[in-house]
Amino acid sequence: MASVTKISDHKSQKQNHTDIRNLISGKSKLTEELIKLIQMVSRSNSTALILGETGTGKDVIARAIHKASQRSGDLITVNCAAIPSELLESELFGHEKGAFTGADKLRKGKFEQSSGGSMFLDEIGDMPLSLQAKLLRAIENKTIQRVGGSSDIKIDLRLICATHRNLEKKVDSGEFRADLFFRINVLPIQVPSLAERRDDIPDLVLNLLKNVDTEDELKPKFTPDAVTALTKHNWPGNVRELKNLIERACILFQGQEVTSTNITENLLRLKAPNTIEEQNEIWEVTSELMDDVNFHEDTEDDELNSLPHPNNYKDWFTFYDEIDIRRHLQDIEIILIEAALEKTNGKISNAADLLKLRRTTLIEKMKKFSISRHDSN
Repeated sequence: MASVTKISDHKSQKQNHTDIRNLISGKSKLTEELIKLIQMVSRSNSTALILGETGTGKDVIARAIHKASQRSGDLITVNCAAIPSELLESELFGHEKGAFTGADKLRKGKFEQSSGGSMFLDEIGDMPLSLQAKLLRAIENKTIQRVGGSSDIKIDLRLICATHRNLEKKVDSGEFRADLFFRINVLPIQVPSLAERRDDIPDLVLNLLKNVDTEDELKPKFTPDAVTALTKHNWPGNVRELKNLIERACILFQGQEVTSTNITENLLRLKAPNTIEEQNEIWEVTSELMDDVNFHEDTEDDELNSLPHPNNYKDWFTFYDEIDIRRHLQDIEIILIEAALEKTNGKISNAADLLKLRRTTLIEKMKKFSISRHDSN
């Protein structure tokens, strides 16, 4: 019987590894260590705490833990930062009929819905202090009470938490209960940033492309130099930023090759197209994202026809979660100043005319951004 048990355990471990591999791409040392840790954590019912920067894929890690745990129930996710604090208690614990105005019927909360499976509390660092005591009691007693109720309801679930916050600092500042922190920090998992696992980017690109909901022949083809360019980017938005870039490439470069130039100029940051052909090709696609905006309705200056219309930026958050607007505007200034100086062979007065700036203002900006004249004479 002992040998049968060992064989069964080996098959189970092998299946767990396959389940995790189906969710997590990459073969770097950090990723292999992460997968091993997930395998160990999945064998226990203790609370897991996933730590990492925004966009690193903490939700994917939670799914991998649940999948490998072989729990029969579902994985129920609650984003503590996305639900108003006054509604979060009812969302988690449910409520009895008549518990408050509008509670016209009994409603089971996420704890009860997770029974037999796992519950993923994402962004637990943003949970209101008033709810943390009730969560601690639920974890320790394995029972809950609905809002407006007095009966204890037993729960059987695996709790997985995640946050990008520094919980130890929040404990020190009094924003997070120390007893709750120690209770959920049983099995901590630190998810590396994408910049720390650059070797995984080629695999991630292939996997993300595979998951894009479009026909294969319409998906762009990333050249080797394009993939190399991706590995050199710092990825402040981590895997989420890479995913957004892949989706953008699928829109702008349907069925085409994506080169390193496309990566740096058209996908990682917005840049005015260099030629009429490139301009027409890019804007023909991006115009589909806009509501038939008239690019030049407020200007009669044909010299501005090659510049992106400001209305195009309204779709920025379709592709990105945030923007450092000061840094982005600075990048645009640098690009246009350098282009004007190149076009005028380094003549500052002529470049200032092109940019509709005073000569002294342009000189100040050149000093600020450390831009040289690049005289051709």
